Amino acid sequence: MSARFGNTELPAEQERALRRAMRLEWVSLVYLVTAVVPVYLVMGSSQAMKAAWAEDMLSFIPPIAFLVAVRVTRRAPSPKHPFGYHRAIGVGHLVAATALLSMGALLVWDSATRLVTAEHPPVGLIDVAGHAVWSGWLMIVVLAWTGIPPVILGRLKLPLARTLHDRVLYADADMNKADWMTAGGAVVGILGIGVGLWWADAVAALFIAASIVRDGVSNLRVAVAALMDARASTYDGEEPHPLVREVDARLEALPWVGQARSRVRDLGHVFHVESFVVPAGGTAPMLAELVDARERAVAADWKIQDLVVVPVVELPEEFLPGVHEVVAGHDAGR
Repeated sequence: MSARFGNTELPAEQERALRRAMRLEWVSLVYLVTAVVPVYLVMGSSQAMKAAWAEDMLSFIPPIAFLVAVRVTRRAPSPKHPFGYHRAIGVGHLVAATALLSMGALLVWDSATRLVTAEHPPVGLIDVAGHAVWSGWLMIVVLAWTGIPPVILGRLKLPLARTLHDRVLYADADMNKADWMTAGGAVVGILGIGVGLWWADAVAALFIAASIVRDGVSNLRVAVAALMDARASTYDGEEPHPLVREVDARLEALPWVGQARSRVRDLGHVFHVESFVVPAGGTAPMLAELVDARERAVAADWKIQDLVVVPVVELPEEFLPGVHEVVAGHDAGR
């Protein structure tokens, strides 16, 4: 396997993380096969089991999207795609988020309809080795298998998503970590049927569907923002990425630079940076100084695939909206 994202050669830590992430995604796919088949076989007419099965089916999307996107992002830039194919990560994230939101909304409608119409799901007895067994117990056993392993897989994937700055892997890990809630909600619904609370099944299904919708909305928001070239943020989309300030600080540490501000485009795993610098004293920098500035900034992190340094008389607000407020706050903190 090529240890690259396009033209970006991965450091040893990221190379190991990528290999491990790919192995975990293949393990996840194999596990999901062993989960969705038993759930389908025992779900009967339970709405909660149906919702749990649907979520397990949706869980196939992030691992597949990650494996496909990683393969695509290895391609080198071409005349048609001069920035490379790193946006494949964003496309995969958008596909996964859209699928989650669509299926979640459908399940919310289906579950709410069954609750309003007071549909009573039958959970009867089955014959096991000559003994009559309530089928709800089999459902609970199967749900335990669908709820515990994903939590372990999710916790193993999460630090790898941080190391690789991979939002598809993060979305997958986040869904895995929350799978115990899906299984737990379905168990509550099944037990509710067992004690005569017919509505517990539909309520549990609504809970599961709502969690799917929540995952879909949060991931869709981050995916769309990234594809719209929003400010570069951390892998979870929660905070501005600290690398932006790191690049500015490295440039401003140079003796010939008075001010520096950058706008950073998050391409997926890697960043494209445009840094505007105001020379101290208004003296134009030499070519060697610009080359040195670029090399110092690029050395800040492996994720900086490309960086351009643009000398300007003053920081251009039309390219850096709100730059005057940011600069004022920065200078006040000095």
